[in-house]
Amino acid sequence: MTEITTKPLNRRHFLTAGLALGLAPLATGSAFASGFVDYAPGAVEGALSRGETVFVDYSAVWCGTCRRQERVVNNLRATNPAYDQAMTFIRVDWDTYRTHPVTTSRSIPRRSTLLVLRGNQELGRIVAGTSATQIRLLMDLGLA
Repeated sequence: MTEITTKPLNRRHFLTAGLALGLAPLATGSAFASGFVDYAPGAVEGALSRGETVFVDYSAVWCGTCRRQERVVNNLRATNPAYDQAMTFIRVDWDTYRTHPVTTSRSIPRRSTLLVLRGNQELGRIVAGTSATQIRLLMDLGLA
């Protein structure tokens, strides 16, 4: 019979491991999943002028609501490849572009705002919503 021995929990190691796991997404250089284009001035307008439908995610790395929205969007994209075929996904860093025209020209009230744009029209918007159904309905606007 094999004997299993345990050592007392070392609080310092436990806290260090927890912190490392919590910061792991930041170690990649971006806390966001791939598949989004990081915004640079002109990116949204350029995609729209090429006739693309654009899904814009105004978010911040420290925002819990933004992370929840990201998980929902990524799950929806994984289950329906039509979203990636129909839309360009652009992430606008709130901390960098809060006062930039990409934000102010569309009256974006806060981070955790999601938009679907086509041509010169806003097809839909969600502000701080995390419901999978609500986000799916927004993304479906980009399929039409």
